Amino acid sequence: MRKIAVLTLFLSLSLSALSNQVRVKDIAKFQVENSIPLFGYGLVVGLDGTGDSKSTRFTTQSLVNMMERLGVTVNPSQVKVKNVAAVMVTSELTPFMTTGSKFDITVSSLGDASSLQGGTLLYTPLADASGTVYAVGQGSISIGGFNISSGLGDQIINNYTLVGRIPSGAVVEKGIEGGAQTGSIKLNLQIPDYTTANRLAQAINYNFMDIKAVALNEANIDIIMSKPRQEAGELVKLMAQIENLKIEPDTPARVVVNEKTGTIVAGEHVTISSVMLAHGNLNIEIKATPLVSQPEAFSQGRTVLTREAELTAEPETARILHVEQQANIGDLAVALNDIGATPRDIIAIFQALKAAGALRAELVIL
Repeated sequence: MRKIAVLTLFLSLSLSALSNQVRVKDIAKFQVENSIPLFGYGLVVGLDGTGDSKSTRFTTQSLVNMMERLGVTVNPSQVKVKNVAAVMVTSELTPFMTTGSKFDITVSSLGDASSLQGGTLLYTPLADASGTVYAVGQGSISIGGFNISSGLGDQIINNYTLVGRIPSGAVVEKGIEGGAQTGSIKLNLQIPDYTTANRLAQAINYNFMDIKAVALNEANIDIIMSKPRQEAGELVKLMAQIENLKIEPDTPARVVVNEKTGTIVAGEHVTISSVMLAHGNLNIEIKATPLVSQPEAFSQGRTVLTREAELTAEPETARILHVEQQANIGDLAVALNDIGATPRDIIAIFQALKAAGALRAELVIL
């Protein structure tokens, strides 16, 4: 039953109505400004003995440097940092964030700390790749779990405790300069495709007579606006109207398999050329039988335990299919289900079909 259920799910996913129209906002976004990745190096304090060890020298040096800036002279050899952990702080500054805006940050351990539970991040500047500081982070860390140890080897861990978040833990000191380009805005497709880009440009031109949309390439659509549309209120109104348009996106023929989990996902345009397919398994069974060798009486020998291995190889009868020309993925799924193929069998079959040139789709193995 489990095998049939898995194949039925595979079939239902493959035959689902993927051609339904979707909103533009679900497949594309406006390129007003690019987001800026931010990162910084900081210290987390207040840990309950779960911080970095003394061998993590950069944590010790960072703590000593910080104390010296505060006017406290510390001998590095006498510093114990078990309640302190060095961390990297990462986040992303999105457009329209002004000075004073707050956003979430992620805190990740750098040293050999065992947990960041209960820790507080000290004042940490957050900069881009060029070193320009855009925000500062600070606050109590939430890890969504716990790490409890008895000190005798017993340990209970819930979730991952070396990475945490600080909600609204960063404050913007410098916003992103600039704004939308005068006279035009751009739409970026999340999954680049020439057919989808062309359909999107045509839909915009059909619904709005006072603007012109041009598909620049497979991912970008340039929207040229009239002067009345460039006013602040009108621009927001236009963007809201465009992102709620509905189009039918096109998808490439692709089969994605995950050998670790036995997951198979196939797109609607996947086809199979005419091919004969035979599939069978070879089952190998090894049995080890323990044997005891007992010495004779008064022989001063030893009892010896040995094992006798028995190897059995049983080939499975091949299951043969003939797939017709232009058969779609649904027809193949039905045929494979009829012969009782498992997801592992299907993955092997798809790999063989691709090698034979019969699978007219891209095969992606995760």
